[in-house]
Amino acid sequence: MSQTAPSFATLNEAVRRIAQEVAAKHADDVDARARFPHEVVAALREARAFSALVPKDLGGSGLTMRELGTLVSTLAQVCGSSAMVLAMHYNQLGCIARHHGGSPFFLQFMRDLVERQWLIASITSEVGTFGDTRSSICAVQREGDRFTLVKEATTGSYCADADVIVVTARRDAQAGASDQVLVLLQEGDYTLEQTTTWDTMGMRGTVSPGFKLTSGAPIEQIMPVSFGDIAAQSMVPYSHILWSSLWWGIAAGAHGKAATYVRSVARKNPGTTPPTAVALAELSVELQTMRHHWQGLADEFDAIAAAGTGAEELPKIGWALKMNSLKTACSDAAPRIVHGALQIVGILGYKNDSPFAMGRAYRDALSASLMISNERIAAKSAAMLLVFKDE
Repeated sequence: MSQTAPSFATLNEAVRRIAQEVAAKHADDVDARARFPHEVVAALREARAFSALVPKDLGGSGLTMRELGTLVSTLAQVCGSSAMVLAMHYNQLGCIARHHGGSPFFLQFMRDLVERQWLIASITSEVGTFGDTRSSICAVQREGDRFTLVKEATTGSYCADADVIVVTARRDAQAGASDQVLVLLQEGDYTLEQTTTWDTMGMRGTVSPGFKLTSGAPIEQIMPVSFGDIAAQSMVPYSHILWSSLWWGIAAGAHGKAATYVRSVARKNPGTTPPTAVALAELSVELQTMRHHWQGLADEFDAIAAAGTGAEELPKIGWALKMNSLKTACSDAAPRIVHGALQIVGILGYKNDSPFAMGRAYRDALSASLMISNERIAAKSAAMLLVFKDE
């Protein structure tokens, strides 16, 4: 039986509770064992958080980018890996919700997701493309009303624990490397053969080893819109804005521990301001700047979406530069803020068995500049700036 979709306020309170009561309990074990955060995902599914951005007319909550970022950042303050799973799910679902092209299959898929609360993963990396998601070697092979696809991915975040996987590939065997489509694969459509291990410094709970994917499904599961359009109008904005909200959440969690520590020191010496309070105030400025950056662009994206001008505005160079700047700025700021918080707390932040421990947040934040290399992004921005004229 269909249920009324939860409001943003309801989901926000639910995610806050999940962060405090579930993620906080299991985050260290998830990190230590590099295991999938099953408990958090189960709680998010129960709260019906996985259909948060499905349009209301299809049964979802229809949340905005700003609201989705708030959910992600709330969870990230406690467990970066769990928040990354949620952010990546929203990224893939956003692509489907915005580019289904009226396809009966994809419309029904979203209705079913509302009921079943499926978790969506993706495979956009590929051996031989050197991290370029806008280039594919593998190709869709059409056979009547079905297709087959084999892809060797360098990473496949939580694919072994997902209900659905979306995959990029060349449109057909004759298509160029950048002439790509996005296909949706459900349980029974594919097999995964793990090809590498996952023993990383941080974001260990995302469980992202390499896989060889072998699949076959009906043609209707190929998205009707070019992946180039999907990437520019949805995948890039969703990934960069939601990742930035996540990195802000990690930084905010560390800042919160530092603030608690400073207040505890102040209580021991009433009437005096601890020297570390000045450093905390300076750190707060950077945290606030980071928050305004991702929220400002989330609001801008939401305004464009509400106006229905995404197809015209989002592919423009000016918007691409904003996305690149957001990603590099926030991915650089997060570990810097965590480092600052560590300096304020001192040895108690360095100890893993301390309530002020910063180790996991620090390691998770260091992944930010590597998720689509900042160096690669800077090179693309440099090329665009050669031809871009301020609007």
